[in-house]
Amino acid sequence: MKKLNEKEWKDVELGQIADISSGRDIYAQERISGDTPYITSGTANNGIGYFVSNDNDSKAKNAISVNRNGAVGEAFYHPYNALYGNDCRRVNMKDVDDADTQLFTAECISEQKKAFSYSRKLGTARLKRLHVMLPVDDDGRPDYGYMAQYASEMRGGYAHAV
Repeated sequence: MKKLNEKEWKDVELGQIADISSGRDIYAQERISGDTPYITSGTANNGIGYFVSNDNDSKAKNAISVNRNGAVGEAFYHPYNALYGNDCRRVNMKDVDDADTQLFTAECISEQKKAFSYSRKLGTARLKRLHVMLPVDDDGRPDYGYMAQYASEMRGGYAHAV
């Protein structure tokens, strides 16, 4: 397998390879303690702020969260069912469902965080237009197989348990 610096990379508009949606706030007085992760805009604990038993239309599994507020631009992959607060955006890859590729993509998104701040938030429209550098295949398309293999090797090649 080629090393990262030997692989061709290309900027890819995130909205072309993923569906992006807003989260939905669950205010403190509405939160009911439970087992479902509630993703906020933090950097600790993979962005999980609380565990709740609430439910709403932001619930998703196998998605990437990107902070639009707080730690703007920080991205985390969530292989489990989770609810997403309004201070982050949920990114669902269009042609990818494996964990390794999504972990790789989340890291590539996080590399863009220096371009954002509290006064330059990363809302839905801006996130859709965000250009992310990704390794590409010979046809110039994102090389998801390479990303999956690379991430797997970085973890030591062990099967991903979720």
